[in-house]
Amino acid sequence: MILGAHIGISGGLAHAPEQARTLGADALQIFSKNQQQWSAAPLDPAEVEGFRAAMRREKMRSAAVHTSYLINLGSPQPTLQERSRAAFQEEIQRAETLGIPLLILHPGAHTGSGEAAGLAAIASGVRHALEADPDGRIRILLEIAAGAGSTLGSTFEQLAHLLDSIDAPERTGVCLDTCHLFAAGYDIRTDHTYREMMAKLDATVGTRRVFAFHLNDAQEELGSHRDRHANIGNGNIGLPGFRRLVNDRRFAKVPGFLETPLRGDKSDPYAAYREDLASLRSLVARRPARGS
Repeated sequence: MILGAHIGISGGLAHAPEQARTLGADALQIFSKNQQQWSAAPLDPAEVEGFRAAMRREKMRSAAVHTSYLINLGSPQPTLQERSRAAFQEEIQRAETLGIPLLILHPGAHTGSGEAAGLAAIASGVRHALEADPDGRIRILLEIAAGAGSTLGSTFEQLAHLLDSIDAPERTGVCLDTCHLFAAGYDIRTDHTYREMMAKLDATVGTRRVFAFHLNDAQEELGSHRDRHANIGNGNIGLPGFRRLVNDRRFAKVPGFLETPLRGDKSDPYAAYREDLASLRSLVARRPARGS
């Protein structure tokens, strides 16, 4: 697995790859704008070139943009759905401009309309965005959800249904967040449960449709449906689960991005990431396991 981390852009886009490299990361995930705001100023061409140059200079092996948390393509409310679709299309264009190949999206929530209607709305929203970007190369990754409330995409079956409904395999895939997986009831802590989970994944989504991971331990218990991240080895997943994942040969060229708590160290804000990356690297065997 290609190990990376989510890096803030408050210091400028061009600084993000440099920050990632100082942590020992080989990949980075960013927000291309403030994730809690609908609007954003256009990307400055000089800043874009600075970012692209920094990516080359720091030899980042992969990168992803995470879409705004405000987007909900599954909403039954016409105004919010329209706004979400417009914001999603803008996210695609910003990622294209930055030369980032992966765009990670929370599928959304039906907020009362029901599972079938919500899934249909999400698939329609993604199709609409792809039709508006016919020559694009961005791959949209649906992130597995923890399953709280009316959120959708917390099962492999729902993710597979969305991918089939969108019907654009060359432009879509999934991102598996380990905390979300665990919260949704998928256990990777033992050899048996890891094989069982991967068999379910392969029978539905397909392991080849996994193009990114979020690497987070979980504060809550298995199947809690609560999205509360913990630092690697300090949660209920534990180091053995991550050892299996980072050594699975099927994912040797797939990026895994940390989104673990930073613990608020002002003198070294990414110190926790540095420790988590070191923990993950200590688990990597010389020769990746084939998986099962």
